[in-house]
Amino acid sequence: MGDIGQTDHCHIGLCRAPLLVVDGHSGDVGRIAAVAADLGPFPAAKGNFYPGLRRFITAKDTAAAGYVRRTLQSLAGRINRAFGIDGFDLLEASFSMVTASPETLAPAQRVPHFDSTDPHYLAVLHYLSDTPGTGTAFYRQRATSIEQVTDANRAAFVAAAQQDSATMTGYIGASNAAYEQIARIEGACDRLVVYQGCMLHSGLIPPGMRFSSDPRVGRLTANFFVRGRPR
Repeated sequence: MGDIGQTDHCHIGLCRAPLLVVDGHSGDVGRIAAVAADLGPFPAAKGNFYPGLRRFITAKDTAAAGYVRRTLQSLAGRINRAFGIDGFDLLEASFSMVTASPETLAPAQRVPHFDSTDPHYLAVLHYLSDTPGTGTAFYRQRATSIEQVTDANRAAFVAAAQQDSATMTGYIGASNAAYEQIARIEGACDRLVVYQGCMLHSGLIPPGMRFSSDPRVGRLTANFFVRGRPR
């Protein structure tokens, strides 16, 4: 599966899910990383299976909140066109860093995941570090042919995923016996990607990657979740 990049809007998988990719989005990654570093040290992620640290951004984080607001304002038109929506509402925003070594992953962290069954729930991911080999990939579960998780197929996905995780170790990367990789996005510094949270996906963490809790050194991303308003 080739890298998707240097494009604006495409579709992936048999389900033809929309995907928006914007390269060189900010032109000022160093400043954004400095804003993130000022919020450190980041706490461990809680309430989900994110394998590392996550610092939620609040209105009191003036510089970070301004970055979030400017980013979404600059993308609004392209997001609306790509996903066929009439605007969107911000649900949460954070800076995140993968810090869990492969051998420490829980079973649920070894398989692709989804964020929501709502097709209008969108993930906005901004890569803020130069970490070769990282990125995000999307998958089809071979046992069920699921690419998008819905309320109707969620139970089937979870049941198969529980079996899948027992046979897998470390971070998933390329296709394997349980999952077919249907698209791959290289985590190029200052690349931004928007996708439906119902898509099965996973962060790409290459063997030998340096794990660091320092936002100026480790795999730093900004993660926003928004809910689109259907037309």
